[in-house]
Amino acid sequence: MALLLSLIALLVAGRYIPQWALSYASVSMYIATVVLGMVLMIRTGLVSFGQGLYYALGAYAAGTLEHVWKISDLLAMVVAGTLVAALVAFVLGFLLARYRDIFFAMLSLAFSMILYGLLVKSSDLGSTDGFGLTIKTFAGVPLEQPRMVLFTVASVIAFGCAMLLHAYLRSHWGRLASAIKDNELRVEYMGTSARRVIHINYVISAAMAGVGGALMAGTIGHVDPDTAAYWTTSGEFVFISIFGGSASVFAPLLGSAIFEAVRTFALQYFPNTWQMTLGVTMLLVIMFLPGGLWSLFQRVRKAA
Repeated sequence: MALLLSLIALLVAGRYIPQWALSYASVSMYIATVVLGMVLMIRTGLVSFGQGLYYALGAYAAGTLEHVWKISDLLAMVVAGTLVAALVAFVLGFLLARYRDIFFAMLSLAFSMILYGLLVKSSDLGSTDGFGLTIKTFAGVPLEQPRMVLFTVASVIAFGCAMLLHAYLRSHWGRLASAIKDNELRVEYMGTSARRVIHINYVISAAMAGVGGALMAGTIGHVDPDTAAYWTTSGEFVFISIFGGSASVFAPLLGSAIFEAVRTFALQYFPNTWQMTLGVTMLLVIMFLPGGLWSLFQRVRKAA
């Protein structure tokens, strides 16, 4: 209920905020969608440094629809990005589900950088420059206010994913994620395959990243390897996951919004040292809120 009320309040506010704020909010929403998938993996005891792989697959799947097939429908792009990311994750998941800890993290990063290398060498997809795309319709309906539609779609999808993830984490399979993190061997003794649970969670996480990538392509109107697939993109998602915390599905929404606000402010006022501003912000969060920004609300709740 709290998620639904927050979504309604956000959509109402979106009608009164300026255009630049709409773009900022859209960016934070599609990043939050990716980070929600990261939270699921963290709840399972794993950290993926290669989430950019599925983010890029979602973005390029959306862009290819317009670039090759001349399909400029946002809904079709989101569906294509989700399906491509989920399908690739399903295949790679058979291998990655076998690994844990740093081995899982580095192997996921390796696959992401392999895709980056392929994209850089692909002249048909624009190589290092990438290519542009335009959004003309949503579910066949022409867009009269593209920014408002992109903001609305990104917000509904982000909060929708948060609601679905919340329900999933409260289900039998969702509870197994935390059990695997605490004691994988005990889960196996109970007769449940930890590898299967990890595989399923990995596919769900990748699908969310694919959604975020497709929304990114539609919002920015451009796709290129450095923005979508380079290791710094995956690192950014890990950064926000730690920044917001993983104790609640609200945490990625909060973390991505504040992260984008800090980055926007830093780029405007400290263009040459904006990375240092982000680094100092993260250092302060780790020092004083090791559980992420959401742990601050938990402290206030306990104090009350």
